[in-house]
Amino acid sequence: MPPNDHVAPPEPVGTKTDAVIDLRSISRTYYKPDGSILVEALSSVDVSIDRGEYVAIMGASGSGKSTMMNIVGALDRPTSGSCLISGTDIASLSDQDLSSIRGRRIGFVFQAFNLISQLTITENVEVPLFYQDIPRLDRVQRANQMLQRVGLGDRLGHRPKELSGGQQQRVAVARALVTNPDLLLADEPTGNLDSKTGNAILGLLDELHREGLTIVMVTHDDKIADRCERIIRLSDGEIESDELTPKGQARLGR
Repeated sequence: MPPNDHVAPPEPVGTKTDAVIDLRSISRTYYKPDGSILVEALSSVDVSIDRGEYVAIMGASGSGKSTMMNIVGALDRPTSGSCLISGTDIASLSDQDLSSIRGRRIGFVFQAFNLISQLTITENVEVPLFYQDIPRLDRVQRANQMLQRVGLGDRLGHRPKELSGGQQQRVAVARALVTNPDLLLADEPTGNLDSKTGNAILGLLDELHREGLTIVMVTHDDKIADRCERIIRLSDGEIESDELTPKGQARLGR
């Protein structure tokens, strides 16, 4: 992979080198046009997620979980505090460097798949590599390898409309992984799927986690959250609880 043209700032002093995500006193306030406060979506949130963890983020509508995911995913900036992704404080980056962080370090899986209908699934998976100026032959090879990895090696020439919902979500997972990200963010990844298909996608995420991938997933379903090792619950923009699941306790021998 070619070097990043935009060099991110050096790792801040005191950064946890094993933390993929390190939120320090993060607040996010949205303002009305007249400058008055519309809502304080997050208030002094401190969260650290180590490499290889599998974490669920839960909370009622308006609790701040989507805002937290947007900040962790470098899609939004905090009003105050520091958000470190693999040691880089993204709050101080230019828009161009922020885009580079998203493209190289973070993979996204959305509830709605967000595939491009006019492209084949191989071309869909290639898209993140295109923006990194990867040569075409390399893009195709890496995309096809990742599609084989998620069980779609016999569908490479198909377009999204020719696939089932579960297969489309597998394409989305392949696209998220093709850049070898430090972190996979999954926002209600089974929300548009039936229970059987959803369980198959969750099984794939479980397998990826066993291989060492750091996964953070937003979900409203306690059964899905229990598949993770740790559950962070938000309420009114603050951390209500942050606890290990039985799965997490077993891994750590507690």
